Amino acid sequence: MSEGHAADLPAIRAAADRIAPHVHHTPVLTSSSIDAVADHSLFFKCENLQKVGAFKMRGATNAVFSLPDEQAQRGVATHSSGNFAQALALAARLHSIPAHVVMPTSAPAVKRDAVEAYGATIYPCEPTLPARESTAAAVVERTGATLLHPYNHPDVIAGQGTVALELLDQVPDLDAIVAPVGGGGLMSGICVAARALKPEITLLAAEPAGADDAARSLASGRLIPQTAPNTVADGLLTSLGSLTWPILRDHLDGILTVRDDQIVAAMRLVWQRMKLVIEPSAAVPLAAVLDERFATALEEGKGAAGKRVRPNHVWGGRVGVVLSGGNVDLDHLPW
Repeated sequence: MSEGHAADLPAIRAAADRIAPHVHHTPVLTSSSIDAVADHSLFFKCENLQKVGAFKMRGATNAVFSLPDEQAQRGVATHSSGNFAQALALAARLHSIPAHVVMPTSAPAVKRDAVEAYGATIYPCEPTLPARESTAAAVVERTGATLLHPYNHPDVIAGQGTVALELLDQVPDLDAIVAPVGGGGLMSGICVAARALKPEITLLAAEPAGADDAARSLASGRLIPQTAPNTVADGLLTSLGSLTWPILRDHLDGILTVRDDQIVAAMRLVWQRMKLVIEPSAAVPLAAVLDERFATALEEGKGAAGKRVRPNHVWGGRVGVVLSGGNVDLDHLPW
């Protein structure tokens, strides 16, 4: 698939076949005690148990293995401060090609170490988007590697959409899916797959209040860039992309924003009740489900679903919650 065209369901199905030998088919887990707190039946899609500890492995693997052989042999490059950097490094190693990763100097040492351990070459840069982009452009010019954007790339979006393919195969009768939104690669992939497979499903994104560009964009109907984000959910600091924004605009039923204290409480709840290590960004959807505004968002989504296909659709409270990753610095927990 060429860059500039959004992913579709056939592309997501092809991605699922392409990445199957290289990624985990992650489990869906439940917790009756968390259900009691949420007053809904929750089904947690555990991407924290994915390779490299995050859903990013899906999109990176699909993008890497979609390249023609001659192009792939020149290597791949990206700029990322965390999970996509690790995912691309491992996907490139699995494909036996070079990986070049531009990482800001502010990136946690544990993530830089992981990228190096997977065999990628790291290029440090100042922690600004212009510095990341200019350094990546210089690396591509020098090496001939193919630049793969962490989320604003159709093959990456298609790979992330396999989360919804699996989830709806594992729990076909879901009424809603809630996932975090940062750059929008995961949520847009979920939107494309879920809306095609189950048009009546309610699709909600969850976002930190301190990095709420997606919520503001959806409310205004135009893309509003992220500026000065401030949140414990460090995986959700990026702006929406030119490919992800239109998909979210056209398919989302709503976006809920949550405070950092809610995110930390939800993260701790999953650690305590489910014995799962998740990072703050992965706790954002559960924080949204536990928020008092969630019931209203579901009702509004149900109304939209009824208009789409089933006027007599009855809300059942079966909610898929995507736990997007588990890469947390154990020496600096937020509690």
